[in-house]
Amino acid sequence: MSTRDQNEDRQFIALREMAVPEGNIFMDKQSGKDFERPQYKKLVKKLKPDDLLYIKSIDRLGRNYEEIQNQWRILTKEKKIDIVVLDMPLLDTRRGKDLMGTFLSDIVLQVLSFVAENERTNIRQRQAEGIAAAKARGVRFGRPPRPLPENYHSAYQRWKLGAITGTAAAKECGMPLSTFRYRAEIYEKAKLL
Repeated sequence: MSTRDQNEDRQFIALREMAVPEGNIFMDKQSGKDFERPQYKKLVKKLKPDDLLYIKSIDRLGRNYEEIQNQWRILTKEKKIDIVVLDMPLLDTRRGKDLMGTFLSDIVLQVLSFVAENERTNIRQRQAEGIAAAKARGVRFGRPPRPLPENYHSAYQRWKLGAITGTAAAKECGMPLSTFRYRAEIYEKAKLL
């Protein structure tokens, strides 16, 4: 498993080896989950017909099969640029501009897009299974809760008896109402045990 920085470094080195000037390298630092890509959008705007785009791997174009296919179509058909996928030399639109070359490139693209989406699905499933197994072993996730303020018990008791509102009790404890209610739920469950 590599860190995001190591992955970015490998991609940057691969592009430099292709003699791509640094000013022409666009790199987004978002995770694949949200896929907001301001740098990618800037790159696409800058592309002109007959430009050559190098990408490290096919999954740089999208999170799933449909998105990858759509971006490939936009770049090759609408923008009329050539694409070279460094991790997959078969995906080089400069080769085989005839019908057979285009056909083979499309087949390879479809297979690789499917593989990319399938791998993401498998990763998510393995991750979910790992989290479930860790929880079953008693591993706790997230930040540990802050300790309750010293006056929480008294504010909670007065709130429960209806002497003060939840808003007033939360304010006394120095926490938002939603946090006060959430902690009250936990507090009640702990008293039942």
